[in-house]
Amino acid sequence: MYPRVILRGTLYKKSQQKRRTSPCNYKERYFVLNTEELTYSERRPGKKPIQKGCIELSRIRCVEIVRSDLPIPCEFKYPFQVVYDSYYLYVFAPDNDCRLKWVRALKEETKHNNVSLKYHPDFWGEGRWRCCSLTEKLSPGCSEYYPSESSKKPLPPTPDPQVGGKRRFSRSEEKIMVALKNFSPQEDTDIPLHKDEEYVVIDGSEPNWWKGLHSYIPSCSFVLMDGELWYNKDIARPEAEELLMKEDKEGAFMVRNSRQAGVYTVSVFTKAPGSNGEKFPRVKHYRIRETAESLYYLAEKYLFPSIPELIHYHQHNAAGLITRLRYCVSPDTGKHSRTKQLVSEKWELDPEEVTRGEELGSGNFGLVWKGHWRGENVAVKTIREDAMTEEEFKEEAEVMMKLSHPKLVQLYGLCTQRSPICLVFEFLENGCLSDFLRSQRGCLSKDTLLQMCLDVSEAMAYLESSNFIHRDLAARNCLVSKDLIVKVSDFGMTRYVLDDQYRSYTTKFPVKWSSPEVIKFSKFSSKSDVWSYGVLMWEVYSEGKLPYECRSNMEVVESLNAGQRLLQPRLCPETVYQLMQWCWKEKPDDRPSFVLLLHELASLADPMNPGPFPL
Repeated sequence: MYPRVILRGTLYKKSQQKRRTSPCNYKERYFVLNTEELTYSERRPGKKPIQKGCIELSRIRCVEIVRSDLPIPCEFKYPFQVVYDSYYLYVFAPDNDCRLKWVRALKEETKHNNVSLKYHPDFWGEGRWRCCSLTEKLSPGCSEYYPSESSKKPLPPTPDPQVGGKRRFSRSEEKIMVALKNFSPQEDTDIPLHKDEEYVVIDGSEPNWWKGLHSYIPSCSFVLMDGELWYNKDIARPEAEELLMKEDKEGAFMVRNSRQAGVYTVSVFTKAPGSNGEKFPRVKHYRIRETAESLYYLAEKYLFPSIPELIHYHQHNAAGLITRLRYCVSPDTGKHSRTKQLVSEKWELDPEEVTRGEELGSGNFGLVWKGHWRGENVAVKTIREDAMTEEEFKEEAEVMMKLSHPKLVQLYGLCTQRSPICLVFEFLENGCLSDFLRSQRGCLSKDTLLQMCLDVSEAMAYLESSNFIHRDLAARNCLVSKDLIVKVSDFGMTRYVLDDQYRSYTTKFPVKWSSPEVIKFSKFSSKSDVWSYGVLMWEVYSEGKLPYECRSNMEVVESLNAGQRLLQPRLCPETVYQLMQWCWKEKPDDRPSFVLLLHELASLADPMNPGPFPL
């Protein structure tokens, strides 16, 4: 009798042999779980798959989610681990639901094994466990392992369900709750909670402790919205509209109780064009709805297990709303400067230490100057007061604070205590890439041009792995150092995204660098950045020429719709032009990831040593 197949699907796995982490360590594999073994194979179009590994289920000692803040250098960002014999297999799923499905199935099939008592919740890397810093890979874990619900510790006596006149949930009413924060066990009967993971609650009658399947859980870890800055419990619709109109900031919002008990409303201010195309300030109200499965949504396609997660998502992506939720408002808003709250001592610079010299250029939001700070040259980006709101400045500053990579222009700090406010960056002597290419026509070797493309791909692979999309990638937005190192700059349009999609309602974007889905639907993603990167590569090998020179934006759109693409530049090798064409595939899913592009370019630059790179 053949073993029964339980799960199958495409996942990524990390090499168990290579010590250092690089994009080429991560392989796409087709996994199959049956009642006897877990196998993974390399799929080849038109050919029989090659089995690359097989693990008998009886050898597995632990299956658990990996909890880590490390950037993931492959397309699938949700890791879990399979521990068998003395080996650790790290597997990466495309989303959390898929990851939970595999972990639960594997746990169920291996719960009667001779399992580990403890496990390591973070990765092993660079000679130590990141969770506990132990340097022996086979050392006992630092967190208790639960192979299944049935193996957890016995419970204390159940509280009297009649106490206080409150009823308990019946088993048919058990609820899946999402933890909003971590919790460390205080007693033997407690279990640890991990932020954003699901837990079953079957008794919510007690105010402080809820009953899970096999333990007690602190109810404060599941507070719905109390304490959130955007939650205004008792504000009525007219007062909400008055506060938001007074704030007069695009995307200003609040969450409030509706007149109907147990229902919540998101009120958001916008100046976006109405159905007649006219722009006028108004407040839109969206009811937070709930499915039969207790999932919350504002737009039907985007479901979340808790309201805080719903709000967090829509703060980064409009996804069906008139605008994304940019700025939370309450009756106390305005008592403190938002910018002052943002800037820590680490980032706030003494304005007396920053001097400005010659003007280097201008952008949409202000001027860029060559300056000096603490004895070294810097670039000072000043912000025009009428060009960017305090919240938009806050967003750009927050993006720069979160990002750090050798191939990104480094932020040194901010000056917010005087007008105009400014950002202070590292100074790159050779200026913007497009101007540099034009000034050096005929002087740069093909190896140098390839290395420039490789530099940009390193930066973009890092942004991709950190869930950022640039949205304005072009040679004009890259800078060149005196050593001809190219770094990506201009993060005024960069966005952090939770599902690799961002829909913008602006009509201003660079058509000649934009993908079809951006032009048609204003739909940005890491794959639209890949399209722009293909145009940037064309700029590099054309030595700074303007793409689609002498064509209007409308003519460019018509040629793209007809399937036409930029022609191969004279200096561009066929292998590099094939990568450009790959970037310009009509469907986003047919384009490569930046991690894959990085690997391909590195192989062209040095076939014997394609990496690793500091993602």
